[in-house]
Amino acid sequence: MADVSVRAAREGDADEIGRIQVETWRTGYGSILPDPVLQSLTPELAAAAWRDAVLEPPSPRHHVLVAQEQTWTVGFAGFGPAADTVAAEPPTGDADPAEAAPAEDAVPEGTIEISPLLVEPRWGRRGHGSRLLAAVVDHARADGMQRAIVWIPEADTASREFYLSAGWAPDGLVRALDTGAGELREVRLHVSLAES
Repeated sequence: MADVSVRAAREGDADEIGRIQVETWRTGYGSILPDPVLQSLTPELAAAAWRDAVLEPPSPRHHVLVAQEQTWTVGFAGFGPAADTVAAEPPTGDADPAEAAPAEDAVPEGTIEISPLLVEPRWGRRGHGSRLLAAVVDHARADGMQRAIVWIPEADTASREFYLSAGWAPDGLVRALDTGAGELREVRLHVSLAES
């Protein structure tokens, strides 16, 4: 069995996290993100941003984790309290609560957002993504969070299938991001962090 683990990121991990992000986006999102966006990404810029996220997180509930296989860093996840939650509004009139769309964040302050969770493609299909996701959920529960969300590109079927297979579901929200070189549509998935 391979020596695999997930741990909190340290300052020295930032360069590898930046490299993994750029390589993974260029490989996995080559047909999803506009070429100018992909070309503007550099490992150095990404590493600087991740170094800041590791050393000076916005709150104690913001975390960066890395997945390792033996001595190699093979993936990472960044997450923290969600910044784009939707205030819950009760259905009006005779509306069926089950048909209310989109699903609102009943407790916005108890919601975390994963942004992003990536495993370098050459290390895929070895359980690293699942281990990272399980560690994210464990940390979020320890922080008292009740729900998790993630935005993924609408065309990213691999990520969608990964989250769906882990029990996540679409919550009805879609957004369009202006990348400066075209529009990127994203869908939001969610899961309850309540332990069953």
